[in-house]
Amino acid sequence: MAQLRIVPDLPRLPAPLLAAASAAGAQAQQAYASSEFARRMALAREAIPVEHEAGKPRLARLLGESQVLLEPLRRRRRKLSIPASANPQVVMILPGFATHPMRMRYLALQLEAAGHVTKRWGLGFNWGPNEENFAALEARLLELHARHGRKVVMVGWSLGGLYARELAKRQPQAVAKVISMGSPFSGSPRANNVWRAYQFITGHSVDAPPVAAALAVKPPVETVALWSANDGVIAPRCAAGRAGERDRAVALRCTHMGFTYDPQVIGTLLSELETTHA
Repeated sequence: MAQLRIVPDLPRLPAPLLAAASAAGAQAQQAYASSEFARRMALAREAIPVEHEAGKPRLARLLGESQVLLEPLRRRRRKLSIPASANPQVVMILPGFATHPMRMRYLALQLEAAGHVTKRWGLGFNWGPNEENFAALEARLLELHARHGRKVVMVGWSLGGLYARELAKRQPQAVAKVISMGSPFSGSPRANNVWRAYQFITGHSVDAPPVAAALAVKPPVETVALWSANDGVIAPRCAAGRAGERDRAVALRCTHMGFTYDPQVIGTLLSELETTHA
């Protein structure tokens, strides 16, 4: 014989209270929809054709970027032979997106050990481009050029390399050479693993930066692109570029983070500086 179940009546909220709660929920949804946070979330979730991300590094490559966690241990045991330069240069170093110049301090110290003069970009963390930042960078470049009485070599990592290329287009008389490292100046701006985070943080689409730029156009100075097939962030082809978009492309075997400390990168930079005519 089936047992009878007695279900107690649940208390019901008064109709006016339900109506007020519903109205409050609708207002909250409307407020969120019109908020800056919602706009940025929409940028991060943007639906795009699959082919726009073609060539971006696979997950295994991206996970390989975790090697940077071992760098403090490796650095203690690493011994680099840095020859004195016969052609010292003034070098302005530009950091990658969402990084501070201190991320590139180890690299700068190795260049200084060879006799080069390295200078920071002067803007702290790199949170993306805007006209105010570019005006400050132009002023910084011109100040270094005037103070040292010679053209400046621009070394930019990732997004910093895009800055370097654009600055050289604006002030070519002040730039001796541009060296980009893992910088996506060619191909699709979405062929990488960070464009969604970039759009959320900066608040603008990679297709519509707040600074006018033709990224693939080569600056009117010697331009070298360092790229790596082991890059876990940027599609290698986007960082290597095509003929006419740079003078030379140099293939390395480092991770994206490794552009800031890998001995092969340091050696390549020292060689490039040695052959620079300022």
